Amino acid sequence: MDDRSAGTRGIALTERQRIAWLRLIRSDNVGPVTFRDLINHFGSAETALEMLPELSRRGGASRSIRVAGRADAERELEIAERHGAAFVGIGEPDYPPLLRQIDGAPPLLAVKGNRKAAAAPAVGIVGARNASIAGVKFTGQLAREIGRAGYCIVSGLARGIDTAAHRASLDTGTVAAMAGGLDKPYPPENIGLLNELTEGQGLAVSEMPFGWEPRARDFPRRNRLIAGMSLGLVVVEAAVRSGSLITARNAADFGRLVFAVPGSPLDPRCEGTNGLLKDGATIVTTADDVLEGLRPLCEPNLFSARGTGADEPAEETPPALRLPPSETERERIAEALSQVPAEIDEIIRHTGITAATVYLVLLELELAGRLERHVDGRVAMAAD
Repeated sequence: MDDRSAGTRGIALTERQRIAWLRLIRSDNVGPVTFRDLINHFGSAETALEMLPELSRRGGASRSIRVAGRADAERELEIAERHGAAFVGIGEPDYPPLLRQIDGAPPLLAVKGNRKAAAAPAVGIVGARNASIAGVKFTGQLAREIGRAGYCIVSGLARGIDTAAHRASLDTGTVAAMAGGLDKPYPPENIGLLNELTEGQGLAVSEMPFGWEPRARDFPRRNRLIAGMSLGLVVVEAAVRSGSLITARNAADFGRLVFAVPGSPLDPRCEGTNGLLKDGATIVTTADDVLEGLRPLCEPNLFSARGTGADEPAEETPPALRLPPSETERERIAEALSQVPAEIDEIIRHTGITAATVYLVLLELELAGRLERHVDGRVAMAAD
């Protein structure tokens, strides 16, 4: 694969590795964190794929786990190529550099468009779908001025504020994080905007398969992509219970700067943004507020100085496989868990069992469908 991201580092996957990675992330009960732990434990996606049925059985699965087949992965790669897209791995040069640093970063991203957009320092802009005229106008002004200052604008391709942010940054660079497949924009009315974006200076990214219709639970996953790719996040209009506030919480959890545009206390669309300001978000009335806030973070070589990250999956010679946990160890770990989320470090301290064994048992339980992982890293037993 061509290195289109000057100044970033990374190693390209072989075609065999890319297929194995795609098979692994598309297999049942394998999410980004599980993917990382599997490769860290077994050394390669191919070995992890071989172990999935055994791990699931040891975790108490009531039925055989579905392991994605090679033919399905090859078909998905072919579909991506027909759409002018490709899958980029977390350690490859074209992967968004800040995104690879978050917990639970997608091991593979489907990307379409100008991949240079992923390498530029980025600012996320999100807000209400039912945005006001003033909100849309101010969003356009912000996105244009921030874009002209050299930043890429990241948003979610939704109606309202997202649409205004993308349209205003088409010429300077914008990234659309999508909840469905790259061929399934939501709302469908934004297909034209998506085409403009990917045919120009923009990039569309998704961790979902082509043909995937976005569901309600896919949007929080999309929101973490927006927060993860951005140095800072600007919220223009947001109700108290909104996806924009979920994105803001993600941004704060990832150590990103959170900015908010104040609004009328009488407008419910501004209740969430005003709440962010009370909680310490930086007030934004001009683009300079954002640019000044980000300036200390934009030293030269911000991205090129960073490696691929010690915790990211790397295909290496598989380590000598450890003995599987004993039944006594499994029972003690399972007894320590409940439907109340717990920190993994707490489980290790409580049981006195080695971290490697605890992580492996958690893998077994998750692959069996008996464990739930929360976005903050805690784990809990799944409800029956």
